[in-house]
Order: sequence, then C-alpha cells, then structure tokens
Amino acid sequence: MKRIFMAGLVGLALLASTTVRADVESKDPIKLTLHDWTGQLLTTNLMGEVLKKAGYNVDYVQADYIAQFAGLKTGDLHVAMEIWETTGREAMDEATATGKVENLGETGMQAIEEWWYPAYMKEKCPGLPDWKALNDCAEAFSTAETAPKGRYLGAPVTWGGFDDERVEALELDYEVVHAGTDAALFAELESAYQRKAPILLWVYAPHWAPAKFEGEWVEFPKYSSECYTDPSKGINPDMAYDCGKPRGPIWKVSWAGLKDKWPGAYKIIKAFNINNEEMGAMVTAVDLENQKIEDVVSRWMSQNEDRWKNWISQ
Repeated sequence: MKRIFMAGLVGLALLASTTVRADVESKDPIKLTLHDWTGQLLTTNLMGEVLKKAGYNVDYVQADYIAQFAGLKTGDLHVAMEIWETTGREAMDEATATGKVENLGETGMQAIEEWWYPAYMKEKCPGLPDWKALNDCAEAFSTAETAPKGRYLGAPVTWGGFDDERVEALELDYEVVHAGTDAALFAELESAYQRKAPILLWVYAPHWAPAKFEGEWVEFPKYSSECYTDPSKGINPDMAYDCGKPRGPIWKVSWAGLKDKWPGAYKIIKAFNINNEEMGAMVTAVDLENQKIEDVVSRWMSQNEDRWKNWISQ
C-alpha cells in the first residue's frame, strides 16, 4: 500500500471539471476518505474526478483505515473506496450489519496481502514457501536486534492484519516489527534486495513490488472465517488467527444515507470498476517514476473518457 502526496491532492482539487450531469441532488460535498497508500489515493481521486465531472462537489478527508467506519456510520464520512478483503472484511461486516454502512460492491481489483520473501532467501531456507520452514530458518531471517529470533517487517499498525496474533498462535520464533509508513516498508525491501540481505515482510498486490522483485508469499494454513473467530478451529486448538490472511476483492463502502441524498452519485460509485493491471501501472508511475498523482489521474481520465461517462449515465 502506500505513499501520501498531499500537494498532489491539492492539485487535483484544482483540475478543471466538465459537468456532465446537471441535475445533482445536493451541492453538499461528498466526503471521500484518504488513507496512507498510493493505490488508495489513486482510486479515491479517480472516483472524485468522475463525481466532479458529473457535477457533484467532493471533499477529501484523511482517515484511519479501520477507524473510518465510525464516521461512515454517522454520516460524517460518506465513501471509502478501498476496503480490502485481506484486512478490512471484519470491520466492514460489523459496520454493514448495523445498517448504517452499505457495501457498494467490488472495485474490480483482487487483493493479496501476506508474508513475502525474496527468491534468494530460498537458498538459506529451502523449505519455503511452506510456513513450517520458518522456525527452521528463523536465524536466517534474524537481525542483530532480534537474534536468535527471526524478524518479520509488518505493515503500519493501522492496516490491521493480525500478524502479531498469527506469530503467537502458530508459535513462530519471530518478532514482528511494524514499519511506520508504506514508503518505509518498501524502502527497506529495496535496500535489502539490492544487498541480497535477509528480509521477510508484508507485501501486497496490486502493487509494483511483486512485479519488480522475484519472490514468493509464505503459504500459511488456508484462511477460514472460523480461524479468525473460533480458537478451537485450526491447528492451534487454543488460539485464533492460526492461518493465513484471506484473499479476495477490494470493496467500496458508503454511509447508508448516500443513496438517498445523492442517488446519482450512488449509482456512479457502484459502477466504478478498475483492475489490478491498471492500478499496478498507475502505482508504478507514482512510486517508481515519480509522477504526480494528479498527472496520473488526469491521464487516466483522458484515456478512459467513454468508460467513466458510461458510469455517469447509469
């Protein structure tokens, strides 16, 4: 996930907007949440630009990935464009069960978030990708600070994911160290990969990292919802989270009142769809080619005019 470009967001607000839908139901701004990874900033700003083309006013609001559901329930926030099946499903299901938040369907992107290692580490740990090999190779993944335990570089704590619980439940001889930011997470991967240094970390897709670097995701016991909720299920009869992360869609959610206050925008957001390949290319343009978010979004809008106009005409 992730790097914030606030200057780019300001630039996006200044982009010219050609109104396509004149009969907007309310001029009140639709509040879209922003998080701390590049793909989400792109998805959200694409959605915002399409809504502005339809004549709606849009505000971007910085919000915590999981805690945002409190604002979505009350209507203080209106739309969240990326809830990952891998890390946000529990929070999403709890929120939608209240009737105050609505799942608006899939974005079209499919999510993977899991422990990942470079291919060169298999020389030191040939039992991989089977998770059972991790304890045999803990020292190979250790640092001076964690030895003899291995080191797992997790994502920022706000992303969730239950890695600390997974280490305990599977009795892994590893310390979980959380990166402070998305940028720090992948900067450490870049550095380690260049030096062929040991590293085991959280990597996700869609993203440029699994395309740029040769490596594999660890194969943990297969995820099930019971694994997360019922300690008696799974290989550890006393603890939950003794399995891998789920995989699946990236969802769009909204305040339940969106469809009544802005029914046209509601239809547009439900129609929004983009795939992993498109998003991976855009994230690469921003993170690796240092292009501005507003430029990448503007180019996508120009190249896909028929597509987003079709969303508006729903």
